Amino acid sequence: MSAEIQSQIPLAELTTLKLGGPARNYIKAQSIEEIIQGLSLAKDQKLPLYVLGGGSNTIFSDQGFPGLVLHIATAGIETIEEDETSVVLDVAAGETWDAFVQHCIAFGLAGVECLSGIPGSVGAVPIQNVGAYGQEVAQTIVSVRCLDRITFEQIVFSNEECEFAYRQSRFKSYDRDRYIVLAVAFRLSTVQIQEPRYEELRQALDPIDGQDSTQKRPEDRIDALLRLRNAVLALRKKKSMVVDESDPESVSAGSFFLNPVIKPEALAEFKAKMEQAGFTDYPCFESDNAFKLSAAWLVEHSGFSRGYTEHGVGISRSHSLALVNRGGRASALMELARKIQKKVFEFSGVWLEREPVLAGPEK
Repeated sequence: MSAEIQSQIPLAELTTLKLGGPARNYIKAQSIEEIIQGLSLAKDQKLPLYVLGGGSNTIFSDQGFPGLVLHIATAGIETIEEDETSVVLDVAAGETWDAFVQHCIAFGLAGVECLSGIPGSVGAVPIQNVGAYGQEVAQTIVSVRCLDRITFEQIVFSNEECEFAYRQSRFKSYDRDRYIVLAVAFRLSTVQIQEPRYEELRQALDPIDGQDSTQKRPEDRIDALLRLRNAVLALRKKKSMVVDESDPESVSAGSFFLNPVIKPEALAEFKAKMEQAGFTDYPCFESDNAFKLSAAWLVEHSGFSRGYTEHGVGISRSHSLALVNRGGRASALMELARKIQKKVFEFSGVWLEREPVLAGPEK
């Protein structure tokens, strides 16, 4: 059975930013066959193609999208392997990420609990190696099953072949737009909970009745995972990083800019810039023979305070890395993003990379 091809479908409500015009063509693909149908349509009619997941990392143009929006809406979670300490779950790309996290916790499966509350779909998480509060999906992903957009062949990439790095993978770099993620296999622990790196989360994992909180009966492990999830959600809600209709500050794409990572040879120039600006104390952490800076700190200290607003868009009052739609347009959001990038560069010599993807013409 083929999927319905729809025309002039509004796209704004399919994203967390709630921006953008209509799609010229739209297919909601609920099977691999319907995904191939969409790819074939785009190829035969020479249409621009945009593959949409949960819409948490997408900015649609005010003019909409001039080709085909292929919305991945596949579903299914299957246990494909099990041993004494872990299980491997094969998860369809269209599954909602946070619903999958809840599924794992309900069965006492540990490994993704600190990624609670992150919006989007399962198929998106390996692309940018989603991470938060000391966990990232690269730690639990076994393999990623993809569809080659040209040959329509299915290919399985091992964890190593995915080439994961900080908010990065082969699917986001040199293989960008070559594959569509169909499913992701995760290995989750049935006996051990990862020791949280954040103090607030460690407090949530305090041992129960003197027992080691990482080795429990299933019901105890579920309780510990739930407490961790609730602690993560509380932290995210303080930053308006949980999609919530009652919180206008959550009408965003989450962190809009990546934390910049600079090479050791660029550190001296950065430090000189900071000294020139009168700063001797700033976030700077050594990471894999490089140095990670705080994009949030750079935004705030280059002149943009939380709550800043112009032309119906602005910076979240809760988190300086989130750009918020306050009734504006995509073009206004992009203009604000460029303004921030320019100011940060003038202030620090560091260029902030945008995280969400713009689909359609910018103006």
